[in-house]
Amino acid sequence: MADTFEIEIDTPERRLAQEQAIRAQIPAQDGYIGVLPGHAPLVSILGVGVLTYTTPDNQHHVMAVRGGFLEILDNHVRVLPDKAEKASEIDVAQAEKELKDAEAAMVNPALGIDIAGALIGVDHARARIDAANKQKTGEE
Repeated sequence: MADTFEIEIDTPERRLAQEQAIRAQIPAQDGYIGVLPGHAPLVSILGVGVLTYTTPDNQHHVMAVRGGFLEILDNHVRVLPDKAEKASEIDVAQAEKELKDAEAAMVNPALGIDIAGALIGVDHARARIDAANKQKTGEE
């Protein structure tokens, strides 16, 4: 069994990562999936949350992801999120504003508001804030 696996993270706009990793935690639609070298083959829908992975030199990488797909096959983890941001690129003040706006829309729904979309907006804003905080504290 190998000591590492390749993780590749690509959004429709850009590649965020392609490197060797020793572990990862990825938000799937029904909960988080932990990945270690030798993981069984898997295809899953991504959820909204914080994706983390650690490289062999013990560098921790954190990003917020939303929607898309995950494939694990032959020690290669391919993450294809609809949206993703590295924690270091997240504007926390903007994410907090988006969270407040989405929560306000849920409390006082206007005619024709998309409640499901507002819920996803709340989750995505929280994931962005959590990712930025994990990056600052060095959490995995």
